[in-house]
Amino acid sequence: MPIHFGTDGWRAVISDTFTFHNLRMVTQAIADAIRSDSWNEGTPPGKSPDPEKMVVGFDTRFLSDRYAGEVARVLAGNGYTVYLTQGDAPTPAISYTVRHMGAIAGIVITASHNAPRYNGVKLKASYGGAALREQCRRVEVYLNDNEERARGPNMMDYQQARKLGLLQRFNPLPAYYDHLRTMIDFDAIADNPQRVVVDSMFGSGRGIIKGILKGTGCEVREIRGEMNPGFGGVHPEPIARYLGSLAGAIGTGMGDLGLATDGDGDRIGAMDERGNFVDPHKIMALAMRYLVEERGWRGPAVRTVSTTRMIDRLAVEHDLPVYETPVGFNYIADYMLKEDILIGGEESGGIAFRGHIPEGDGALMALLLLEMVSTSGASLSELVADLVNKYGPVHYQRTDLRLSHPIAKEQMTRQLTEGTPPNIGGEKVIDVQSVDGVKYILGDDSWLLIRPSGTEPVLRVYAEGRSPAMVESLLNFGEEVAANTT
Repeated sequence: MPIHFGTDGWRAVISDTFTFHNLRMVTQAIADAIRSDSWNEGTPPGKSPDPEKMVVGFDTRFLSDRYAGEVARVLAGNGYTVYLTQGDAPTPAISYTVRHMGAIAGIVITASHNAPRYNGVKLKASYGGAALREQCRRVEVYLNDNEERARGPNMMDYQQARKLGLLQRFNPLPAYYDHLRTMIDFDAIADNPQRVVVDSMFGSGRGIIKGILKGTGCEVREIRGEMNPGFGGVHPEPIARYLGSLAGAIGTGMGDLGLATDGDGDRIGAMDERGNFVDPHKIMALAMRYLVEERGWRGPAVRTVSTTRMIDRLAVEHDLPVYETPVGFNYIADYMLKEDILIGGEESGGIAFRGHIPEGDGALMALLLLEMVSTSGASLSELVADLVNKYGPVHYQRTDLRLSHPIAKEQMTRQLTEGTPPNIGGEKVIDVQSVDGVKYILGDDSWLLIRPSGTEPVLRVYAEGRSPAMVESLLNFGEEVAANTT
C-alpha cells in the first residue's frame, strides 16, 4: 500500500488510495502503535494521558463523517474508549479537546486545504499538536507489518460500541470556546465592535467565529458557511485567488473586515475594508508586534524558512530571538513544546501564539486580528500600512515548477550552494542557508528560496523583495537556475 505520513498526516484521492479498506488498515496501525511501549518517547513531560481514551473528528468533505465512524469502530474494536464529534468541527478544536480531555491521541478526518477530491488523516498527540515524526514512522512500521502478515483490522459494530460505552458522541465547541476566551480580549472587541465578513470556504470552521462573537456587538455576516463537500469547485485555501467571494462581499458593503479560514480551520487569510488581501506574512508580523507592544509579552518567535523576514526586523528592534525551521508547522511545534515561544507561524497561514496548543488556528488568529482593529481604533489597511512603513517595504511571491520526475534534495542543495552567484537583481548575496532547500539572503534583506516539495514532483521558488521589480528579478533568476539544476 503506497501510504506514507507526510508533514501533517496522510492524504490521498478519495476512492483511489483513500478507501474505507485502507483507512481501516491505517487506523489499526495507529491503534497498534499507541499500544507500543515507546509511543510517548520524546513527548514533553506533563500530566500522563489516559492510554485508553481517543478523540475522533472530521471536516465537511465527502464521506468524512462516514470515514470517522469507521475509524471509531476500529478503535473501539481495539478496546479504546472513543469520543467521536457529533458533527464536523475545525481541526484546532479537536486537537484542543485531545489535550483538554487527557486523551492519548486523536484522529481527524480531513485533507485540510487540498482540492475536493482528496481526504486524509491527521494524527494528534496527547499535547494537542501533530504527532511527532517518530510516532508517524511507528504507525508506518505497524501498517507494513500488518500488511505482510495479512492481519486485518479489529472492528466493533457501531451500535454495540455505543451500548458498551466504548463510543461516545460529543460536542467539542463549548470547551474550545472557553479556551479562546482566555486567549482573546472580548471586552476590548465589545468596546469597539466591528462589521465583519467571515468566509468559511465551506470548511469545518463554519459558524465558529460568528458563534463566539455573539454578544460582542459585532455585526458578523458569514459567507460560504453551508455544507458543500465540493467546496464550490475551488480549493478551500484562504489565499487571494480563492477569495473572490470575500472580496465581493466587502465590495458590496457587507463589512469592513474580512476573515477567512481553510477547509479544516487551521489556516487564516484576511482582507481589509477595501477588499485587499492581507497575507499570512503580514498577519503574523502584525500579531507579533501587537503581542509585544500592546500586551507587553516577550519571547522567541519561530517562523519557517519561507516566511517573511519582517519577523526578524521586529525581533531585532525588540531584542528577541528568532528560530527558522523547515516548511511545516510540525517543526514550529517542536520549539513550542520545548520553549516558551511568543509566536510561531508559516507562510501558508498556520499561526499560533503563547498559551495555545502547538498548532495553527485560523479562528484564534482571526479573533486576534479583530482585537487589534478594535483596540487600535484603526482599520486593517491602516495597521498594515504602518507595519510596512516601519518594517518594509516588502513584496512576496511564490511560483511552482512542475517536474517530470522528483529531484534529490541533497543533490539540488549542493549544486545551488556551490553555484552561489555574487549578486542577484543588483544586490549582493550576503548569506546562503540550507535549512530546507537553498535560500539566498541579499544585502537589502530580500531573499530567494528554492526547495523541492516533499509531497509531489514540484520545485517551489519563493521570493521576498523590497519592490515588485526585485521580486520579479528574484523569481526569474530562481526559475532559470532551477531549470538548469533539474
